[in-house]
Amino acid sequence: MSIKSDKWIRRMAENEGMIEPFEPGQVRHGASGDRLISYGTSSYGYDVRCASEFKIFTNVHSATVDPKAFDEDSFVDVEGEYCVIPPNSFALARTVEYFRIPRSVLTVCLGKSTYARCGIIVNVTPLEPEWEGHVTLEFSNTTNLPAKIYANEGVAQMLFFESDEICDVSYKDRGGKYQGQRGVTLPKT
Repeated sequence: MSIKSDKWIRRMAENEGMIEPFEPGQVRHGASGDRLISYGTSSYGYDVRCASEFKIFTNVHSATVDPKAFDEDSFVDVEGEYCVIPPNSFALARTVEYFRIPRSVLTVCLGKSTYARCGIIVNVTPLEPEWEGHVTLEFSNTTNLPAKIYANEGVAQMLFFESDEICDVSYKDRGGKYQGQRGVTLPKT
């Protein structure tokens, strides 16, 4: 199994629709010249952007977070150019990009150093072979201060690993419950 390069990422995105919308280079500045947290293709990965819709966890309704019986009173919806996550709290978001993972590929996501240095942890589970959808992003604010996440800027890097052997059963084959997800997707049982 080897990590895939920028050349492979560009080829798969442009010819096979693996990432949409796709940025073939690194974008570091906005249209008006303002500095952004970079996104797009890097040497051995793809830096994804966070969309402008967020679900911030709250204890206002005293709901219990239960992955088998998820209560929508556990969060508040926020939409905008940024999201402020309260101290020691958590938020869900999604990528701007829609992914179609090839059958021979496993994708792993790591947070960008800019956010990590601010105490913001980005957690994303692996994107399995033949999974497709918007990626749900999980942000943990580990600090005792409010933390800001910017929409339409880079938040995490996807790394693509191609196997030397095709799997017997892909995520699509087994009818994975998050297949084709759009928007910020909550836990399903």
